[in-house]
Amino acid sequence: MGFLSLAIWTPILFGVVLLAMGRDDQVRTVRWVALVGAVISLLVTLPLYVLFDNSTAAMQFGEMSPWISLFNVNYHLGVDGISLWFVLLTAFINVIVVIAGWEVITTRVNQYMGAFLILSGLMIGVFCALDGMLFYVFFEATLIPMYLIIGIWGGPNKIYASFKFFLYTLLGSLLMLVALIYLYVQSGNSFDLAVWHKLPLDSTAQTLLFFAFLSAFAVKVPMWPVHTWLPDVHVEAPTGGSAVLAAIMLKLGAYGFLRFSLPIAPDASHQWAGLMVGLSLVAVVYVGLVTLVQKDMKKLVAYSSVAHMGFVTLGFFMFNDLGVSGGIVQMIAHGFVSAAMFLSIGVLYDRMHSREIASYGGVVNTMPKFTAFALLFVMANCGLPATAGFVGEWMVILGAVKVNFWVGMAAASALIFGAAYSLWMFKRVYLGPIANDHVRHLTDINKREFFFLSLLAIAVLYMGIYPKPFTDVMDVSVAELLKHVAQSKLP
Repeated sequence: MGFLSLAIWTPILFGVVLLAMGRDDQVRTVRWVALVGAVISLLVTLPLYVLFDNSTAAMQFGEMSPWISLFNVNYHLGVDGISLWFVLLTAFINVIVVIAGWEVITTRVNQYMGAFLILSGLMIGVFCALDGMLFYVFFEATLIPMYLIIGIWGGPNKIYASFKFFLYTLLGSLLMLVALIYLYVQSGNSFDLAVWHKLPLDSTAQTLLFFAFLSAFAVKVPMWPVHTWLPDVHVEAPTGGSAVLAAIMLKLGAYGFLRFSLPIAPDASHQWAGLMVGLSLVAVVYVGLVTLVQKDMKKLVAYSSVAHMGFVTLGFFMFNDLGVSGGIVQMIAHGFVSAAMFLSIGVLYDRMHSREIASYGGVVNTMPKFTAFALLFVMANCGLPATAGFVGEWMVILGAVKVNFWVGMAAASALIFGAAYSLWMFKRVYLGPIANDHVRHLTDINKREFFFLSLLAIAVLYMGIYPKPFTDVMDVSVAELLKHVAQSKLP
């Protein structure tokens, strides 16, 4: 079994074992099995980085075996500089989520932990799949554990939120399935992505394929105006669910643009770039303003995720190295920062059972250690230099300015909005005198909370201060993608 298969199936196997463990009287054993499974799942991904060759754009660690021979569907895996970091990020966030839910989840613990481990394996499968049908199966399968996580361990409106999440994302993907079948027929019965990337397609076919893929990936990102499911889902999802949804699942859609939309329909991508840039700027500017008026902390961070992911799609459709690399860096950075923001809100919620900003005030007086972490994560969410949140946004803004100064200017305004809503929330929740007796009786973070917040703080600072390891891995692959996208595929 290759490294990629280990990365995919190790967490899934541990997840199945957890589901089989059953009763809640085995909670302590279940938690330790989940933690061991998550840590091993992370360790098996590390050789991918250690052995990765930065000098080539070719797919590495390839695995190929027949799956459904009748339709020429293969179990075909590989990673390049674009997908490598997402495999590592997924495994890392999975460990954090298991630790974060250690004491918080008290019912059906085995199912909760099992669902997250299985979800982690499926998401890694999306980033590794080089067969169109295999990608689709992994892409859709991720909905099932997340649907259960929201529907079972979520808030009062969890059933509504889980249905909304499932229907929005499933309906968007049906058009993608049609596109995949069309490409299968056009390519002489092949689901190989490398074959599809070389397939000559006329202008109409490219446009239809572009919008079919857009219907699936835009909902997942989510882009404006199909973003409305995200705040509802975040508010109802348990803390771990929100962390994984923001940190990894939103990235599946953005990753789809790089694997499908841009290389398969390059002419249509250029033709409709203006639309994509416009929608991205609306997400960055308008949704940034909407974020300012939120009263619920989770909703505020959810809307800010839409604004931050707007930078990602904006960067991709600048068609230059700074823009595309910046978009990918922003995806990784947002993975760290958004997970940290949601888990911080979870720390407060576990103590006060309220996410309303008005319920708090003066938290720094009773939770000084925690407030220090919260300040770092809020600054990263603003895009402060020397934090992960700055690097990708700055690269995208530079890439946008190279194409059009005013587009870059509009994108840069997000840094102002980001500072406004993040710092205003921080001021109202953490600073000032103690607002009420509930805040007065808060206890500072324990060793477990300190540990997982420290891991995220290290990641946020390391990426902000020294982003070179992240960019070095992707440079050659991004250059190859841009060279491919620059060539017309019109017959």
